[in-house]
Amino acid sequence: MHRWRQTFVPTLREAPADATMPSHALLIRAGYIRQLTAGVYEYLPLGWRVLKKLCAIIREEMDAAGGSELLLPALQPMDLFKKSGRAEAYGDDLFTLEDRHDRATALGPTHEEVITDMLRGELTSYKQLPLTLYQIQSKFRDEPRPRAGLLRGREFIMKDAYSFHVRVEGEGGLNETYDRLYEAYSNIFTRCGLDFTVVDAEAGPIGGSASHEFMVNCDNGEDTILRCHVTGYAANVEKCEIGFRLWSFGDGAEGAGGEPTRHHTPNMPGIEGVAQHLGTTPAGMLKTIVFEVAGAEDGDGLRWVLAVVRGDHEVNEGKLRDAVAKETGGRKLAMADDKRAHAAGFAIGYVSPRAILGIDPEHGGMMMLIDPDAATAGEWATGADEADHHVTGFRWRREMGDVLEDPRRVRVLDIRNARAGDPSPGTGGPVLSEQRGIEVGHIFKLGDKYSSVLGLEVMDEAQKRAPVIMGCYGIGVSRTMAACVEMSHDDSGIVWPAPLAPYHVEIIVMKPGDERQDTLARELADELSARGLDVLIDDRAERPGVKFKDADLVGIPVRLTLGDKALDAGGVEFKRRADEGKGEVAPTAEVVARCMEAIGAIGSSA
Repeated sequence: MHRWRQTFVPTLREAPADATMPSHALLIRAGYIRQLTAGVYEYLPLGWRVLKKLCAIIREEMDAAGGSELLLPALQPMDLFKKSGRAEAYGDDLFTLEDRHDRATALGPTHEEVITDMLRGELTSYKQLPLTLYQIQSKFRDEPRPRAGLLRGREFIMKDAYSFHVRVEGEGGLNETYDRLYEAYSNIFTRCGLDFTVVDAEAGPIGGSASHEFMVNCDNGEDTILRCHVTGYAANVEKCEIGFRLWSFGDGAEGAGGEPTRHHTPNMPGIEGVAQHLGTTPAGMLKTIVFEVAGAEDGDGLRWVLAVVRGDHEVNEGKLRDAVAKETGGRKLAMADDKRAHAAGFAIGYVSPRAILGIDPEHGGMMMLIDPDAATAGEWATGADEADHHVTGFRWRREMGDVLEDPRRVRVLDIRNARAGDPSPGTGGPVLSEQRGIEVGHIFKLGDKYSSVLGLEVMDEAQKRAPVIMGCYGIGVSRTMAACVEMSHDDSGIVWPAPLAPYHVEIIVMKPGDERQDTLARELADELSARGLDVLIDDRAERPGVKFKDADLVGIPVRLTLGDKALDAGGVEFKRRADEGKGEVAPTAEVVARCMEAIGAIGSSA
């Protein structure tokens, strides 16, 4: 039991001007957090209580899944990031500094390198595996534009876990632990009272062969989820596959006709403006993006990759990377550097598929990948391979000829972002629908990405040295708190699910100092506390309207109001935060039972 006067709940009537997301505005207005500097927040007593309850649920489920908790340093030597290749992958997102001895250090965004380095020399035999270790700690990423409060900050609280194995399949293998942690994560978010979806996901800078994201479903989410309601398939927009689409470059007859028409298109405001000027739509245009293989030089295998999509579609870099993984030998594929691309003869911003014709097929330096929606017969508008110029009347077969039949140079496959209305993968009829979500958890099958480069090996059953196989499992703890508010709020404030609420019951004393009201408040609080509920007594000398507004803003699941009118009738005003309208007078003898019933989720989820 706590009293409002003895804790620190600085509520505000207005949100800060930069608070555009509901969770950002409400967590500040309700006295849960305060901003110290851009992307860095202080957790006030109410906020810290929510985080502790969330962490308790996480610890219980992680321990039940076989994890052991530890704590690793926030300061990490840059040498480890350089060895793993993530110094380049993270780039400016790393917070870096130098100590007095000029040693380069980074504030940890995650701890794959540190924990792998720690276990090198400690793990020597397959008999010590599998092993799962986790921690709950502040992490740091130098976001260029921190926004949305706790949803995209520069300092945040995270649970990160790492598993270690000698094999992928079978007893004690990566897949077994991955499935167990998948279930643990599902339990965690279910116990927290969250509405969530699990989706196939891109691994991003963490790396690895497979991953899943746990997304809280809410209209304000910054992530796009595509799902098929027939098969149950769900994936984020970076990973989502698209089902089969018919395509054809046309036949010889289709390729007949005159030359394309050139148009001068200087200083056009994006593809919409170009399309309007050319008398077409973005869907009638071909967009050709130039990508470059890191470290490749002319004559050194594949160097340039042309990605062709319809003008109203976006290239999916993950799909593109996977499609040419064999040819790149695992080297990074990224948008081409403008200067190097210009030097190679590309008119960036005006490139057409014809650019592939400028490379000798035996040279092997360029490949073009075309999305099926862009590989269709008919006339297209596209770049003219000359600055400030486009063409209309482009036909694939006429312009490209036999090169379209050379799989060394041209391939047609899914390389774009999926969107609502696209065919669902693996089906002949259903289409994908779109919803929004907030990522709160992400699990990865890392394989030997880190162990092989950092030297973490053990003797396997055949007494041969083998790199340890790893998994990685993260939960954004502070982000989950904010995502819960995004999912569950109304015009008056936060509506906490009972498992995460800072208190389960708020007792409002209308006349602090009145013996009858004060005595009943203490008695109810003591009995509710004895039953395992957390109670906050609002004993401030404030007007009733202020107390009621603050109660709605803070969002505690049950409100009990002790006033003379209800007490004279032998009862207490009882109201659930999620219910609209006013509360109802419940007999005093039944109040505790009513509260226990309303907070029943606590008992069933703990």
